Parts: sequence; structure tokens; C-alpha cells
Amino acid sequence: MRLSTKGRYGVRGMLDLAIHEAQGPVSIKNISQREAISLNYLEQIFNQLRKAGLVKSRRGPGGGFLLARRSKEIRIIDIIKALKVPIAPVYCLDEEEKKLHCDRLDNCIPRLLWKKLEDKTKEVLEGTNLEDLLKKAKKQEDKKCVKE
Repeated sequence: MRLSTKGRYGVRGMLDLAIHEAQGPVSIKNISQREAISLNYLEQIFNQLRKAGLVKSRRGPGGGFLLARRSKEIRIIDIIKALKVPIAPVYCLDEEEKKLHCDRLDNCIPRLLWKKLEDKTKEVLEGTNLEDLLKKAKKQEDKKCVKE
């Protein structure tokens, strides 16, 4: 199973924001540079996160983004859902997609395994919040993924 680029970048961007927001609003340009994510793509992602109520923005000099809630109140699944990123490992578990891709749905035994995998993935994403990742980032000595 592979989470989409949008989902991965959304989580990375939110974690970067959580790490740096104590200094005030965080510039999307700075997040883009630290995380090596295209500025245009990150702007699209943060626009979706703002519409979902996960971040708020301030315009003007010294403006940028802030978390809309405390980091412990933002679950990773909230970020994934805000970005409309599927977590189903196969198309046949997606209600809109399944009819387009498979005519064996009623008799597919492996589908039970894929559903179990989806449920476990959802369980992990629901049980992990931004603060959990923030604590790990602060403890991590090798800052390959998160840059200061």
C-alpha cells in the first residue's frame, strides 16, 4: 500500500508547521524550502487544510499559517480526510471506484484481506495525532525528515 504524495506532503507540512509555529505564523515558502516540496503544490494542500479547519492563515507582513487547533487535537486521519486521500489499498474497497474496476466483487476472497489491511491502516491513522509526531521529531537526533 502506498499513501499518495498529497497525503505524505500534507502530513509533512503540518508537522513542519507544528514544529515552527511557536515563533508565530509560519510562511508557506519556508515550509516549502525546509521540506523540499513545490511551493505551488504546498499552497494547494494548505488551502484544502484551511478549508477543513485544520490551519488558519494570516495575511500581510509577518503572516503565514498557524494550526487551527492544538497539535494533540489533530489526528493524522483528519489531515488525510481533509485532502481527500484514499487509504484503501485496492480500488475495490472504494465505493465510487469498485464498480469501475472489478466484476468479481461478490466472490472475491482476497478482498477480505484488503479490507482488513484498510481497517488497520485507518486504526493507526486515527490513533496518531500531530503531537505524537511532534514528540518523535523533537527526540530524533538525525533530522533527515524534519529540518529545523
